[in-house]
Order: sequence, then C-alpha cells, then structure tokens
Amino acid sequence: MANRQRGEVELVIGERTLTLCLTLGALAEIEALCPPGETLGAGRLLLIVEVLARGGGEVIGLDELKAAPIDIGDAAAAVADCFDLGSAP
Repeated sequence: MANRQRGEVELVIGERTLTLCLTLGALAEIEALCPPGETLGAGRLLLIVEVLARGGGEVIGLDELKAAPIDIGDAAAAVADCFDLGSAP
C-alpha cells in the first residue's frame, strides 16, 4: 500500500498494483529520458512509470508495461501525482 506521506502513489495495471515514488535517483533518470523541448508520448510515459516504479521498490520492465492493460490516462495522473507529492514542502 502506498504511503502518500513518503510521496508514494499507487497505479493499478491489470491485476497488479504498483507503488510509484519520485526519488532523487528516479528524478535524475527521468531528466535524462526527457530532454527539454521534446514531447511526452505514451512510450516515454511508460518509461517514466518504469522509473517511478523502481523508486517505489517495484520490479517491472518496459516490455511488461507495454504488454499490460494500462490506462494511459491513469498512468499520466499517477505520474503527475508523484511529481506533485515530490514537490510538496
């Protein structure tokens, strides 16, 4: 179960619930994946979910994410929620 006090967010993918968390390491990886000025498409969003899942202690690969019944809107909302919680004072 995600602990929002620690910046954790849950994302349900099929029958699996992932815990996402924006750690400093995850932030550094995301910065490398998303150069300024480039658009954020579904493929890059899944890469970010993979990185945030690692930050939350989850092990899931990009291939598994691509094969999963994932709602892109839910994924985008969870990523945004992670960033929102990660930037809270």
